[in-house]
Amino acid sequence: MPPPPLLLTLQQQTKRKMEKSLCTLAAVILLGGFLDAALTDDTTTEMNSLFNNTTTAESVSVQPHDSVTDRPTPTAARTKLSKDKQLDTKNISQDSEEENKNEEEEEEDSKTEDKRTQRDCPPIGLESLRVDDSQIQASSYQRTGLGPHRGRLNIQSGIEDGDLYDGAWCAKYKDRHQWLEVDAIHLTLFTGVIMQGRNSIWSWDWVHTYKVQLSNDSVSWESCMNGTEEAIFEGNQNPEAPVLGLLPVPTVARFLRINPQTWYSNGTICLRAEILGCRVDDPTDNFYSEREPGSEDALDFRQHNYKEMRKLMKSVTEECPDITRIYTIGKSYLGLKLYVMEISDNPGKHELGEPEFRYVAGMHGNEALGRELVLNLMQYLCREYKKGNQRIVRLVTETRIHLLPSMNPDGYEAAYEKGSELAGWADGRYTFEGIDLNHNFPDLNNIMWDAQETAADTSKVPNHYIPMPEYYTKEDAMVAPVTRAVINWMQDIPFVLSANLHGGELVVVYPFDCTRDWAPQEDTPTADNAFFRWLATVYASTNLAMSNPNRRICHYEDFQSHNNIINGGAWHTVPGSMNDFSYMHTNCFEVTVELSCDKFPHVSELPIEWENNKESLLIYMEQVHRGIKGVVRDKLTRQGIADAVIKVEDHDHDIRSAADGDYWRLLNPGEYKVMVWAQGYYPSMRRCRVGMEPHATICDFTLTRTPIERLKEIRAKGGKIPQDLQLRLRALRLRMLRASTKAINQRRESQRLQRARKAWSSGAQRA
Repeated sequence: MPPPPLLLTLQQQTKRKMEKSLCTLAAVILLGGFLDAALTDDTTTEMNSLFNNTTTAESVSVQPHDSVTDRPTPTAARTKLSKDKQLDTKNISQDSEEENKNEEEEEEDSKTEDKRTQRDCPPIGLESLRVDDSQIQASSYQRTGLGPHRGRLNIQSGIEDGDLYDGAWCAKYKDRHQWLEVDAIHLTLFTGVIMQGRNSIWSWDWVHTYKVQLSNDSVSWESCMNGTEEAIFEGNQNPEAPVLGLLPVPTVARFLRINPQTWYSNGTICLRAEILGCRVDDPTDNFYSEREPGSEDALDFRQHNYKEMRKLMKSVTEECPDITRIYTIGKSYLGLKLYVMEISDNPGKHELGEPEFRYVAGMHGNEALGRELVLNLMQYLCREYKKGNQRIVRLVTETRIHLLPSMNPDGYEAAYEKGSELAGWADGRYTFEGIDLNHNFPDLNNIMWDAQETAADTSKVPNHYIPMPEYYTKEDAMVAPVTRAVINWMQDIPFVLSANLHGGELVVVYPFDCTRDWAPQEDTPTADNAFFRWLATVYASTNLAMSNPNRRICHYEDFQSHNNIINGGAWHTVPGSMNDFSYMHTNCFEVTVELSCDKFPHVSELPIEWENNKESLLIYMEQVHRGIKGVVRDKLTRQGIADAVIKVEDHDHDIRSAADGDYWRLLNPGEYKVMVWAQGYYPSMRRCRVGMEPHATICDFTLTRTPIERLKEIRAKGGKIPQDLQLRLRALRLRMLRASTKAINQRRESQRLQRARKAWSSGAQRA
């Protein structure tokens, strides 16, 4: 099939024909519609004729925006162009104008602004990997690791320059004839280019200015024009900050080339890029009716700032008031509240034997996908519960679910203001104070390891509920307010299982995150390594993106060779991580999920990402019902015993019972010897079997108080000592007396033998 016609300027068509069809096309694109939904039969016929009978495609004049996401962007580099032309909205139908007017009147300003900017063309997918490596070519490249496939926005390089995974496309020659070419496959209305320099520890390379060329056959090219002159776009002034260049006239084509003109004087031609464009339906395209990937779930797929997040959470509680509750656990440095959504059949109450689960998102503010997935999950659970979806009904009635969509709201707002493509790799990652929250928790690992190295008997060293060091609890400690809030949250609620949602890679990371002896990389397993690997595998194997065997690696590490799971220490050491703290200070098992290669996906990617993660999010929550659970009770009063220690043989990590005496111990299938003890009670032991079924085995324990403990309790109440207790105390005293007498006699006999040996030795020497 021959390619679509080549580019055509406005002067190459009759003015009347072009004005009618092009203005109609631009208006329909801006409204988010398609040709067959808005054009009359005559107009459609005329447009098809225009595509098929001319030798080049047309330049389309539309109103460009400063934003490339679903919100306005305050900063974007301007091209060296004349003032942009604006779309003549008179061609838009009366009904459409009235509908838009009604929407603007009914909604608040922020939401109206979102709706307007949503009409902007999205990224075509270099950063998100929707554009395949085969669609990117270049005039030349220095070596394979700097090939055209590396010219993707925000791609990261390995530590060593010279490997196969460097941080940009770099041309082999330093001249103005070099180019990076992208094939959009379909006719596309190109609206802009986002540029970035090379990501490297050792080299500084970026492009200062560039031209843009377009084609529909990759043979004949037309330059993007500024009136009668070729447009020159401003590029970068440093390697990392993304810079947006808007085309003066958005143009329909299939291929786009970036042609560097000037570059950093001490460097070479290197760049990373994203291209903005809307697909144009073309009846001559064999894939004209091909369905765009998305989701059938009618959820609120957009980026939510702090205000919109609160509104969405409120709407969920209004829709499902019987199973939801919103509460706050603290505030950020700038005073933004940390909102949590609880989903349970009895919200606000811990039910005996019901495990507590949490998802935490937004620890790094610019890793925004987790935030949106958690918000989508709230909506999904609410609506499916109302529909009677038995899987969701069972999950909600048997689990108390806590969802924290934004742990670092200050950082998110900073990234949100710049936009999904312009926030770069690190803007918004840290708190307002510059703290990386994933290094801000107490380092309990080294406290435990140091104690084990110096202890005569390592079995006496605590392996759980390790207290926070004194320095950390001081008021002047460099601890973020949100970190303290989350720690208090962990201590208040007996969480059993959690996941910390991040972005920038496709892998599930399990503890320990911190290595021994500060090694940069070293596999550092926990006592529950087998179960952590199971948890990680459950999420990774059901994630549509991670489990795709044909997917491209995100940056420079091939996690598919590890089945998309990895020990945190084996990846890179992270002292003070939330995962390790959760495991060592509380009963909760936690993993980190790196959700996508793109830290801040464009709003157009959110339905796809929801489908990629929906099953993973649900099945991971269901793992909270693995292992054993039960209640530790006082034999006499039948009351639950708090802080009872539950020890599983051959597992050097204990847990403790909650305030009501209930406990949950996550375990893989098998038979286990379980011992329980509590202060003032005789220990108890029983064997518990964990089956393959997706529900916990019930193993209750009843503990008997020691006589001394009972005596203390009775005396404290001023009561009379029962006769049976008096007899038991008398027997206990007799046993203690016999034991002490025996010990005294043994000591005396030992001393007598020593004196005898000395006397014999002295006599032998005299002889």
